[in-house]
Parts: sequence; C-alpha cells; structure tokens
Amino acid sequence: MLIHRDQQVLAKAVAARFVTRLVDVQAARGTASVVLTGGGVGIAVLREVAATGARDAIDWRKLDIWWGDERFLPSGHPERNETAAREALLDHVDVDPGRVHPMPAADGPDGDDPEAAADRYADELRAAARPEDHGPVPSFDVLMLGMGPDGHVASLFPGMPALYDERPVVAVRGAPKPPPIRITLTLPSIQAAKEAWIIAAGEEKARAVRLALSDAGPVQVPAAGARGRLRTLFLLDRAAAGQLPPGIERIASP
Repeated sequence: MLIHRDQQVLAKAVAARFVTRLVDVQAARGTASVVLTGGGVGIAVLREVAATGARDAIDWRKLDIWWGDERFLPSGHPERNETAAREALLDHVDVDPGRVHPMPAADGPDGDDPEAAADRYADELRAAARPEDHGPVPSFDVLMLGMGPDGHVASLFPGMPALYDERPVVAVRGAPKPPPIRITLTLPSIQAAKEAWIIAAGEEKARAVRLALSDAGPVQVPAAGARGRLRTLFLLDRAAAGQLPPGIERIASP
C-alpha cells in the first residue's frame, strides 16, 4: 500500500516504478511484458513515462505490451484504450510493432462480433505463453489496473457473468459504464501476472478501495480478486486512501 499526496504525484511515482521494474526485469531476463490500463490515472501514468528521460533505460524493442480491457469500438476511436495509450506513450518510443498486442477493434477481422474478437485475443495470449507460465496466458511482469468507484477493474463489473468465467478473455455486453460492449481479461488471467498494480485516485474511489482490502468477494467488488502471483500493490493518492480498513500497512510519501 503506497499513498501519494495527489493524483499528479501518484502518476509520477507510478511512472518511476514502471521504468524501474521493467529495467530490472530486462536486466535479468532480456525481455519484459506489461499490461496497460486506460482511464484518467492510467493514461496519466503513461504520459509521465513519456515525459521522463529515464524512459530510455527501457529497451522498448524487447517489451511485450498487452491490454487488460478495451472498448469494442473501431480502430483509432478516441475512446479506445489503445488510442489513448499510443498518443500518451507508444507513439513516442521505439516499440517493436510485432510486440504491441492491442485487443481487436470493431472494424477488425471479426467485424462486430465481440465474442469472436475475445477468442482471437485469447489465442494470441495462448501463443505467447511459455511452458513455465503454466497456463493459457503469459505470466505478465507488470499488470496495471485502474479501479472504478464501484470496484470494477478492467471491464469486470460487479455481479456480471464475466466474473464467473474461466476463459482467458471474454466479451462484455451491457456494461454499466459506456460504451456497453467491451473485451476484457478475466480474473484468472489477471491473477497470472507476477505483479498486479491497482492504481486509484480521488475520494470517489475510497469506499471501493476499503472494500477491496476487506472481506468483500470479487463478485461484489472485482478489485478484491485482482491479485498478482508474487505481489499486489495498491497505489493510491490520499483521497482514495481515505477509508482504509484498520490493520492495513501503508507507506505514505511526503
């Protein structure tokens, strides 16, 4: 649990952690993988990565980039997480296009069929998984997640059928937050990551943070099920940390 003064400081701190973590992984293994998130704070983190000179310490050509969820809209649509991530960061660094893995768009090879698009992404993840991953998706080095006021992560909303699904990737119809049709990793895929980072800012997130760290179940509060294999970090600003349950170890920045 790391708490920062406000959203701006939070975004800068997560960006620094992003660079450090990926540099360390690449130093040890040569390559690294990351799962990006959308939303205000998620894209703010990517802008801060782009803005820091330390970004050049990452070997971007040896980084696999995935997404945790996507709005099922045409390619290039301003509401797609991919579009925002490219504008904020990916267009400014020397990535290998073959290692950037956006979720299919509504004008892609599967047309307007989100279930087929979800299956296509699951196949891509399965092809990237190694025997040592022991599952149908890679053991991502870092998986970043924003969190909504209702406790949703990726496009896993409270009470929806996707929370019961064991497949790696599923389509979501009727999401309570527009647009209603989305594609998302499921909880088993999220839990395959070595590190899961849940990033939240703002007073409206405080109750969901408290529930995610208490005894709430993932069907009621999906963030409660977002855990990494080796490490789970809640990265918060002071407003989002305003209702933490007692006994939670917290580290506050100045």
